[in-house]
Amino acid sequence: MANRILVVDDEPTVTEVVERYLVREGYEVASTADGADGLRLAREWAPNLIVLDLMLPSIDGLEVCRQLRRESQVPIIMLTARGEETDRVVGLEMGADDYLVKPFSPRELVARVKAVLRRVDAAPVQVSGDAIRLGGMVIDPQGRKVTVGGEEVNLMAKEFDLLRFLAANHGQVFSRSQLMDQVWDFTFAADSSTVTVHIRRLREKVEVNSERPKFIKTVWGVATSLKGRRHETGLARDIRGLGYVGGTNRTVAAAHSSVAQTTPK
Repeated sequence: MANRILVVDDEPTVTEVVERYLVREGYEVASTADGADGLRLAREWAPNLIVLDLMLPSIDGLEVCRQLRRESQVPIIMLTARGEETDRVVGLEMGADDYLVKPFSPRELVARVKAVLRRVDAAPVQVSGDAIRLGGMVIDPQGRKVTVGGEEVNLMAKEFDLLRFLAANHGQVFSRSQLMDQVWDFTFAADSSTVTVHIRRLREKVEVNSERPKFIKTVWGVATSLKGRRHETGLARDIRGLGYVGGTNRTVAAAHSSVAQTTPK
C-alpha cells in the first residue's frame, strides 16, 4: 500500500508541482489550501506524512502543527517563504520534523520525504532488550519511553530517536552533520539548526536545569570523547557517558556533571 502524503499549501503552483513529483514516486497524495481543512484531512485521512506551509488561511501552519502534535506523531515537513532562522526554529520547536524554505527544489522535497519515511518505517535500533540507566534517567528502547526521577517524560519521536542514538553510542562524539545522517537519515545538505533545536528541547525535558545540564553538556573545542564507566546491574545498565558534537563545539551527555567540563576553544 502506498504511503499517503497530505500537502497543505495555498499556492496552487507549488501544490501542483509537489503533487506531481510525489505521485511520480508512487505516493498517494491529497492536498488542500486551507489550514482548518488540513487539520480535518489529517484526522480523517490519516496520512503517513504532512507537507505543511507556514502561511495559510483560516489557521496558520504553526497552529496546525501545534494542534496535530497534541494528538499525533505524524511526520511534518514545513514549507516557509520566510528565510529567517527564528521562523525555522519556531517551526521545529512546534514539532515539525524538517522544513524547506521557498523557493525549493521539488526533487529535494521528495528526497526529504523519503528520508523521513525511511526513518519512520525502519525497524527500531536495538540497544538491547534491557532498560538503559543514565543517572536518574531510564530509557526503554522497546517501549520508547523515558523516565527521569521516576516520572515519564513526553518526548517527540525524533527527540527519542536522538536520545536513543546517543545512548547506543555512549563514549563517542558526533558532529551535527553526523547526527543528521544517522538520526534524520539526511544524505544531502540540511540546516544543522534542526539538531540544535532538538538538543535544546531534550535538555528542557530531561534536565532539572537546562542552563546547567547534567546529562547533555557542551564542551568547546575539545575533540575527545567521554571514557565513561559502565556498570552492569541485572537487566539494566548504568551508562556514564554519551556524546554529541555541534559545529565548533562538542556536546557530551554524562551521568555526573564532573565527567565533562566546558573548555574554551
